[in-house]
Amino acid sequence: MLFAPTVEAQAHCDLPCGVYDPAQARIEAESIKALIAKVNDSDDPDFRTRAVLIKEQRSELVKHHLWVLWTDYFKAPHFEKYPQLHTLFNEATKLAGAGGTKGTLDAGVADELLAKIDEIAGIFWETKKA
Repeated sequence: MLFAPTVEAQAHCDLPCGVYDPAQARIEAESIKALIAKVNDSDDPDFRTRAVLIKEQRSELVKHHLWVLWTDYFKAPHFEKYPQLHTLFNEATKLAGAGGTKGTLDAGVADELLAKIDEIAGIFWETKKA
């Protein structure tokens, strides 16, 4: 190809828009908590299987949205001012992973994930004030 691109760039959207919000991760985590309740309240094996699959997909989306914030939004000065950020993101993404909401039907784990997302969101909004 004569005009093939020589550099490939990727972002959470088609163009680095600069629009970030931890609400995206929180909405998915709220969905996970609701799905856990629906699975635990149902005796229908087909419904339960479908809900578990959706819960696992939502868990992956939580990780994705958190990773975008962690790797694209937050910069070195943020990590210097908030040294707990790396730990918060690590714990939150693990809570959304196979050892967390992706692999359990424990609503308490979903609550822990929501609490971590809220901690991250608090720091995020503090950085937006500056």
